[in-house]
Amino acid sequence: MIEELLPDTVVAVEAHGTDEAGDVPLHPAEEPFVAQAVPKRRREFATVRACARRAMEKLGVPPQAILPGERGAPGWPDGLVGSMTHCQGYCAAALVRADDLASLGIDAEPHAPLPEGVLEAVALPAERSRLRHLGARRPGTHWDRLLFSAKESVYKAWFPLTGQWLEFSEADIDLTADTEDATSGRFRAELLVPGPVLGGQRVGHFEGRWMVGQGIAATAVIVPHP
Repeated sequence: MIEELLPDTVVAVEAHGTDEAGDVPLHPAEEPFVAQAVPKRRREFATVRACARRAMEKLGVPPQAILPGERGAPGWPDGLVGSMTHCQGYCAAALVRADDLASLGIDAEPHAPLPEGVLEAVALPAERSRLRHLGARRPGTHWDRLLFSAKESVYKAWFPLTGQWLEFSEADIDLTADTEDATSGRFRAELLVPGPVLGGQRVGHFEGRWMVGQGIAATAVIVPHP
């Protein structure tokens, strides 16, 4: 799924059924980060990193440890940028050479309504208004979950460029559907705080794509070089 949302320069590897998967080997350097974790957390941590190492191999980069850094952001080998995501039964990693993209972010969520109260905590009034219109026209798509996922992807693309937190209220996301059955589409995230500076230019918005299928809502953001 994730691969369909990204340009050809990006290598994406995914794993389904991770809740039932057996133990996936960890790189020794990663072991301390999940030594006390419950089995589910350990399995997701290991599986998504196994996906990332397969992506490294496809890019011709020797597989290596992926250690959590500041705010848990993955530390990538020099010359690569990437993103990882996992939810119940699904993991994915996407990597690209830094010469090809400035940053990217991916996220996957169960395609189901958000828990009660979450939308009010993460969505701006204008976003909630647009979601009501989308839901009236395409009620089979869980737009609230897609909005949440899009905000996660935006943050994952933002943080490597800025090293700063981005609040849910600091990006205004407008979702649109590409298909009549609303299984895929695009979104634009207007940054409501000063964006990163790339090549001397201030970035004011991010562009992304989304799709739903196999019980998953997936989103991806790419940030090209100016």
